[in-house]
Amino acid sequence: MRFQNAALGAAGLAAFLALGEAVPRLGLVKEEYFPPTSKIAGALGDELSDGAFWTALGDTLTGWAVGLAIAASAGIVIGVFLSVVPYLREATASTIEFLRPIPSVALIPLAVLLYGTELRSVLLLVVYASFWQVLIQTLYGVQDVDPVAEETARSYGLGTWARIRHVLWPTALPYVMTGIRLAAAVALILAITAELVIGAPGLGARIAVAQTSQAVPEMYALIVVTGLLGLLINVGARTVERRALAWHQSVRGEVAV
Repeated sequence: MRFQNAALGAAGLAAFLALGEAVPRLGLVKEEYFPPTSKIAGALGDELSDGAFWTALGDTLTGWAVGLAIAASAGIVIGVFLSVVPYLREATASTIEFLRPIPSVALIPLAVLLYGTELRSVLLLVVYASFWQVLIQTLYGVQDVDPVAEETARSYGLGTWARIRHVLWPTALPYVMTGIRLAAAVALILAITAELVIGAPGLGARIAVAQTSQAVPEMYALIVVTGLLGLLINVGARTVERRALAWHQSVRGEVAV
């Protein structure tokens, strides 16, 4: 089954690349707007041999990784804190629902005003967008804790930290991992967006330069790189999630009776 799925995936990718080569060659789209796959591949090879490309890639991954780490840590800690302190979840619900829908791109003027085109501007946008993914999932996870298990832990004299470790955390962990996986994708999107709009160092800035200089094949090559990054991040996040939840029935394929 795995071999069949891999073969079908490879066939689909080959068909997509062939379509990308044929459409401009047949004149359906002008090559100056959408170059053939072969030209994009050549431009990608040139990018890979350029040291500035790897520097930009490192800048993008730095903004993504640092921002995601901050957002995940803050989301987990604050989510658990809001859930275990009596009445705090209810007191902050309206504030969370007000702040969460604000688009991160709306904060771009504020980021530029505070930090210019520095890495901190990227981090501000990445952390703000990713934080809510983790926080909301953590809140849902804590809310899903079995009241019977909670009361049983209390009756056995377990303290707050022991209940968090042995009762709350195992229940919330699947939700937390889902939040981190979603936040990882959002963090990459915001990192590229910040670089593209603000001009912070990274792949987004190189895409903007290629677009303004009419280097269309190079622009598409860089876009392909961002897509590959997104794919690798998603695969990596799912792998970490499966390893972290190896004990959970959703991963083991068990059916609860």
